[in-house]
Amino acid sequence: MSTTEGEGGRRTWIIWAALLALFLGALDSLVMTAAMPTIIAELGGLHLYAWSYSSYFLARAVVLPIFGKLSDMYSTRGLFLFAIGLFVAASIAAGCSPSMKFLVVARVFQGIGGGGIFALVYVVLTDVSAPENRARTLSFASVVWGVSSLIGPTLGGFIVTFFSWRWIFFINIPLGLVSFYGIARYLQEFREKTAGGKLDLLGAVLLSCFILGILILIMTGGRELPIFSLAYLFIGCITVVSGIWFYRVEARAENPMLNLGYFRDPSYGLGNVLVFFSSFAIFSLFAYAPILLQGALSQTPMQVGYAMLSLSFGWSVGAFLIGRSVNWVGYKNAVIGGAVLVVIGTGMTLGFSRATGLTDCLLAFLLVGLGMGFVSLTTLLVVQNSVTLANLGTATSFHQFARTMGGTIGVGLCGGIVTTRLISELSAAGRQLPDELIYKLKESMANLFQQEFQAMVPDAMRPLLQDAVVSGVYLALVIVFVVSLLNLGLSLLLPKK
Repeated sequence: MSTTEGEGGRRTWIIWAALLALFLGALDSLVMTAAMPTIIAELGGLHLYAWSYSSYFLARAVVLPIFGKLSDMYSTRGLFLFAIGLFVAASIAAGCSPSMKFLVVARVFQGIGGGGIFALVYVVLTDVSAPENRARTLSFASVVWGVSSLIGPTLGGFIVTFFSWRWIFFINIPLGLVSFYGIARYLQEFREKTAGGKLDLLGAVLLSCFILGILILIMTGGRELPIFSLAYLFIGCITVVSGIWFYRVEARAENPMLNLGYFRDPSYGLGNVLVFFSSFAIFSLFAYAPILLQGALSQTPMQVGYAMLSLSFGWSVGAFLIGRSVNWVGYKNAVIGGAVLVVIGTGMTLGFSRATGLTDCLLAFLLVGLGMGFVSLTTLLVVQNSVTLANLGTATSFHQFARTMGGTIGVGLCGGIVTTRLISELSAAGRQLPDELIYKLKESMANLFQQEFQAMVPDAMRPLLQDAVVSGVYLALVIVFVVSLLNLGLSLLLPKK
């Protein structure tokens, strides 16, 4: 075998091992959704239900930029192995959980490992690809997301039905070990690292506090914590102080955790802003469109599932197609085309009525998904090309961070709007639901269509409740459409090169 063939085989194994690690992390949250009712029934701790998800996503978001920076300074291979190993170890702990508190703590460590995986997968895929093949290789990651979203919920239900809920975590062990072996066996360093550079520990701590504060404010505001409560205001003050302090520290740091000078490049700044707004739109639709479809359009749960899958399918197909054509289409044209598709799709949702059929829903969400695939992959390439090779890890991970923050802020903001409008309309009508039902609605709008919830709703309240929910969700869709328009406008400002 020639040296070239051997090198090509090594790169192929690295790509497969990295994608398997990504599949591992992407699948985890999806299979857990189907198992949570069973977990709650066995472990109790219903008040910690939301935190079994939130703890994972908070930890993952916080460590994304940190792992990216570390990959520019230290061994990507060592960091990747640490992330996979931590994720597998935390999965074992989660599967052995004796209580919900223990499970939430285990999910925090899963989130840290998952954040490392998500940050480093894109770095590794970029490192092993020749510049002309980078888009094509990175598009495989979106395909993995699509496959995991397709089989995740079904796999979770299968495991809970025929085995035990604990196996939704134990299944990570063999997958993780295979990925671990592939990375350990084949991955090597492809970039020179800034050896000897001093790690900006203070910047890392302040950035973590700032990110954590923002996410907690968004995820708990108006629900677990009243907006004008002392605790909420205290968290807000800590967040602001951390952000200002972080800015001042980074401006003077010798080797900053996040070089603020990157944002002077319009390609870097706009690339991250565009994926932020696109993620705001698509993840908000993922979260709240099902409520409109089932509550107002009388779609069955299976039809709603098909509609949501069209979002994931469109995203995967869009990234796959643009990954093979972006070099001749052009980065700016690809981003603008994707933004146009997102605007058309979100605009179509504003015309949904009781007469809207499943075909129209599928088409609207497919267009949004295709647009997101175009924007997410192309802006990643734009951001990567705006920095030097030595800073590739920082740039790549921050793009993933911007995507995560866009989705989290979009879901949190739209959730607050839907909940506030719902409670407001019920109060204005002079009718109140029982406190327990109000709490469940604040916890998650998805509870609206749970059989236990429906059984507790007085018959006289059902029409009023449905109208209030439709009104709130429609307002959220209007916001998503406005954000999509803003995203399109900003895409026109993206430099051609």
